[in-house]
Amino acid sequence: MESIPKFLQGVFEYSGAGLDQSALLASTLIYTVPSTKRAQFVYLRAGNSGPELICLSLVIAGKAARYLPIGAKAGMNVPLTIVEDLPPDTQVEIHLSAPEGATGQVVVDVGLLEI
Repeated sequence: MESIPKFLQGVFEYSGAGLDQSALLASTLIYTVPSTKRAQFVYLRAGNSGPELICLSLVIAGKAARYLPIGAKAGMNVPLTIVEDLPPDTQVEIHLSAPEGATGQVVVDVGLLEI
């Protein structure tokens, strides 16, 4: 069985609407598991240039599955973020929330493996 790495990556501007107001960070941070495969998260790395705490959310099939807070001017590395298989046709999105009025850039690097 061939496994194929997939990545959701980039540097993105953000403007906060409140830590309780999560929204899709960018359309390039949407991944759908092919109908003939399963997928697994391998890692998540992220960094925040802003002066306030922000929170990334891994949204799986429309529901927040993991909340990953990132401190002000800080970074994080989470190996094996989610160890469960993602079944075929599952949609994954990366959302962000930040305090109202907070601005900055976030670096996102999420690795998945299609199996």
